[in-house]
Amino acid sequence: MELVIKIAAVGIIVAVLQQILSRSGRDEYAMLTVLAGILAVLAMLLPELKELYNSISSVMSF
Repeated sequence: MELVIKIAAVGIIVAVLQQILSRSGRDEYAMLTVLAGILAVLAMLLPELKELYNSISSVMSF
């Protein structure tokens, strides 16, 4: 549950920054902000995905 809240917070912050930058005519920075947000969320998800992979591989190995 904690991870979901962190991802939602990153999403809200990125959305607000993207809107502000887009409306001020800095579309390049707005796109970079979105990409940075995606990378941040992926970095948060990598340990969880690794744990999921380890769990699945331990279940599948007979």
